[in-house]
Amino acid sequence: MGGRVRVFAARFEYTKSMASATSNEQAGSQTATAEPKAAPRPQPRQPHQWNVVLLDDQDHTYEYVIQMMQELFAHSKPRAQQVAKAVDTQGRAVCLTTHKEHAELKRDQIHGYGRDARIAGCKGSMSAIIEPADLGGEDGDADAKGGGGAPGN
Repeated sequence: MGGRVRVFAARFEYTKSMASATSNEQAGSQTATAEPKAAPRPQPRQPHQWNVVLLDDQDHTYEYVIQMMQELFAHSKPRAQQVAKAVDTQGRAVCLTTHKEHAELKRDQIHGYGRDARIAGCKGSMSAIIEPADLGGEDGDADAKGGGGAPGN
């Protein structure tokens, strides 16, 4: 084991002497190169939160809304019922609060969910918008009130 320590120490000394010789050579040359200083990296910002807001249109049943909330958002039945009641009584309900890209996906899934087969006169899917979360409620706040916005935002 003593031999290994000596070999390591010798390699370390060799490496130190090579580094010293290299720095001496660089100091003697006339062209000095400054080490580039790394610019401080900006801290990553937290993504802005967006609400997915379901809008009432009087053409869809509670069962449709509950089924859609369970399938698209994985809401429990009680949570899906809260959303259905809020959209019926207040005309809008926050389904989810998330980052913008995910909110856009969920809004598009609502738009593509299809018509309510339980109502003969139903023309298609429900409408939904996304809005900055600071305008409306939080994810757990199914009866959120707040700013609207044009569909498709």
